Amino acid sequence: MQNPIIIIGAGLAGWSTARELRKLDKTTPVLLITADSGDFYAKPSLSNAFAQKRGPAQLVTTPAASMAASQNITLHAHTRVTAIDTVRQTVHTSAGEFAYAKLVLATGAQPIRIPMSGDAASAVLSVNALQDFSEFHARLMRVNSAAADGGIDLKKRIVIMGAGLIGCEFANDLMGSDFEVTVVDPSASPIAALLPPGLSDELREALANHGVVWHFGTTVQRVDHQTEAGGALKVHLANGEVLVADVVLSAIGLRADLSLAQAAGLVCERGIVVDAHLQTSAANVYALGDGAQYANGRTLPYVMPIIHAGKALAATLAGQPTPVQFPLMPVAIKTPALPLVVAPAAPGTAGQWAQSEPGVWLFTDTDHAVKGFALSGPQTTRRAELAKQVV
Repeated sequence: MQNPIIIIGAGLAGWSTARELRKLDKTTPVLLITADSGDFYAKPSLSNAFAQKRGPAQLVTTPAASMAASQNITLHAHTRVTAIDTVRQTVHTSAGEFAYAKLVLATGAQPIRIPMSGDAASAVLSVNALQDFSEFHARLMRVNSAAADGGIDLKKRIVIMGAGLIGCEFANDLMGSDFEVTVVDPSASPIAALLPPGLSDELREALANHGVVWHFGTTVQRVDHQTEAGGALKVHLANGEVLVADVVLSAIGLRADLSLAQAAGLVCERGIVVDAHLQTSAANVYALGDGAQYANGRTLPYVMPIIHAGKALAATLAGQPTPVQFPLMPVAIKTPALPLVVAPAAPGTAGQWAQSEPGVWLFTDTDHAVKGFALSGPQTTRRAELAKQVV
């Protein structure tokens, strides 16, 4: 019997690889193993679901069973991979041992959790997957229900740890859905690592005008239950301030999930190191998505890199070795208070940001060549035009 191609992970990276492979190869057996249900959904929709009044069930676009049937693959949902043997080419799981011809690691990333004290530290939530969002959504709905039962008509208080891209998207989504939103971050402005300083300040003002309260230059150190306030939480900041919240959401970033890869002896740095063909340091083992570190030394935690990597890897798995090539991939940031599109320069590029006209920022290197751009408001429709200027 022919050993299958095994894919570990049922996020966008795993399912995209499977779908692209089936366009090229209809018969090679494929086994997809995932610790969750495997239902297909758009992960970016997690941070704007409240504004669209969509609950967890409405975010699923295709149930796992339907995906597996349409792609002619075998699905092992709710199955944990415990070890990988790259010599014997086997995967050990809670459902038994499986041999593979080729193995794809689409294991993604996990939320970064900073150490904090307090008897409610474990109540701090992170949202990185549909299951996380289900818990977050249920918590907020319980808060709303408790307030209604008590005859209280106050906005529910959310403290978000992190003013990066995801934190700002959640802030915009929640403040437009009858929640009182406070954001805490050690930096001086939102999405500071990605946006030009002036544009970052514009976003800060735009969200503040819609009710978001910022606490920059500090961090959350302790979270305690406040029993006298109907189950509310006391959030202690490093600068001595104390906030009161109904829910605390941690959105301070992601870190590649390297546990399986490292235990299997694969070379890992910030991600699982892969070459141009997405092969790891072990023969017949590949990786892509949020858990991979590509040949240019970068991790690319966005949708478009996954789509490009999935297509290239599928061709390689089908016997047509294809190096992945990443074009310029502008990122649309879901902050309707100030719509943004940014195409940052490659890390380490020497240069500076400058505003060329209202809503348009260009990053130029020391030779005055355009290496990146950022657009805001109505100018976001010009992404294709600006992309042509980048060299």
